[in-house]
Amino acid sequence: MIQFLTTIPINVNLNVKEEDCGKGLIFAPCVGLILGALLVVVQYFASFVFPPYITAALIIIVYILLTGALHIDGLGDTFDGLFSNRPRERILEIMKDSRVGTNAVVAIICIILLDILLVLDIEPVFLLFMPVAGRLGILTSAGSSSYARSGGLGKSFIDCCTLKDVLLGLIIYSVLFISVMGLRGGILIAATFVVSFLLTRSLSRKIGGTTGDILGAICELSQLFYLMAVYIIGKYM
Repeated sequence: MIQFLTTIPINVNLNVKEEDCGKGLIFAPCVGLILGALLVVVQYFASFVFPPYITAALIIIVYILLTGALHIDGLGDTFDGLFSNRPRERILEIMKDSRVGTNAVVAIICIILLDILLVLDIEPVFLLFMPVAGRLGILTSAGSSSYARSGGLGKSFIDCCTLKDVLLGLIIYSVLFISVMGLRGGILIAATFVVSFLLTRSLSRKIGGTTGDILGAICELSQLFYLMAVYIIGKYM
């Protein structure tokens, strides 16, 4: 999962079967925890040199570099396809096209801007769990949906991840969230799970299923919602 979901160099050749991809998604939030720890380090050292708004921008830039813009790419492709107002088959073609359209550009800019503003002055513990929330979204989406294409990179992830994996992951990461953040952690993980599930249903409706691009979009949108929830909890709780 670290090799696939990040650009962290791990030069190990693994004999990976198709089902390993889907079953491995239960560890995707663990990968998020590694990413979150690296972002906290960036926040700590950057804050000694730069003002908060530059530190926030650096955090998101480093996050994009660490993920190889994998999920950002999926977000752009998803918005290009689903908001093209075309038939199902044409939407799938657009999502597979490597070219970037207006909808993708607008979606990516909006997400990055909101991410930067929301991590401004964020407490390290909440920053640590930001990538975890996004990858919990991937696990939830893959395990609660079916694949929309006949083939493709996302097929093994979605077909081999089951609702059982989602429930097991939810239990494991709920314990982690609550152990570290208490009641606020319980609220955050419950809200992230529900939003990820509802987003999956909404985004997959037009094409009758989910794709790898949609998983990427769910990751970015789940992270954004998590950051918004953190802001709301910090202001009103």
